[in-house]
Amino acid sequence: MHVPDGFLDAPTSVATGAVAAAGIAVALRKSRDELDDRTAPMAGLVAAFVFAGQMINFPVGAGTSGHLLGGALAAVLVGPWTGALCISVVLMVQALFMADGGITALGSNVVLLGLVACFVGYAAFRLAMLVLPRRLSSVPLAAAFGALVSVPVAAAVFTGLFAVGGQVDVDLGAVLTAMLGWHTVIGIGEAVVTGLVVSAVVGSRPDLVRGARGIPRAAGTHAPTADEAEEVTP
Repeated sequence: MHVPDGFLDAPTSVATGAVAAAGIAVALRKSRDELDDRTAPMAGLVAAFVFAGQMINFPVGAGTSGHLLGGALAAVLVGPWTGALCISVVLMVQALFMADGGITALGSNVVLLGLVACFVGYAAFRLAMLVLPRRLSSVPLAAAFGALVSVPVAAAVFTGLFAVGGQVDVDLGAVLTAMLGWHTVIGIGEAVVTGLVVSAVVGSRPDLVRGARGIPRAAGTHAPTADEAEEVTP
């Protein structure tokens, strides 16, 4: 999903750069409502996990491989605004120090992976939570659904950017078919990874999962959290 340098023309890259800068500025302000003593350390762990996860590619066929986008995962764990910041930091490090995605395409990548993937994934997660039973076991399933939806939507948005400012002589219909086709398959892998990670965290420390806040916990299903321990301490 990383857009390389030169794939989009200068006006499109400048426009997405402006959108990315505005999105990050808003996220910096909005994330204050999401960050607390539990979320702040978790945000660092999420950024590190996504960075490592994007280094691992899995085959999806015909010589094509996919990797974790991490938008839905980050949004569910630490909130969409903080998640967008986590993904943006990962993309900046990759572009500046690993030549992954390109400097001129950084704005496009932040828009696609940091903003679209996070907020579409979180919206799909919230929609799924309205349908599923209101219990902790539903959170990983809803997170997996959010991941599954976010990847092809981000691919479709990229196709729209390519239609406006694509610099490669490729038929737009072929680009749309390839992007949606392969990224639907990649989305399945994203959903599996996201569901497993969220399930592991929910199973051990549900209080660390932003998307699980406010969901009643069944008695005896987990060890008491630090907050709960303080409440019963005389």
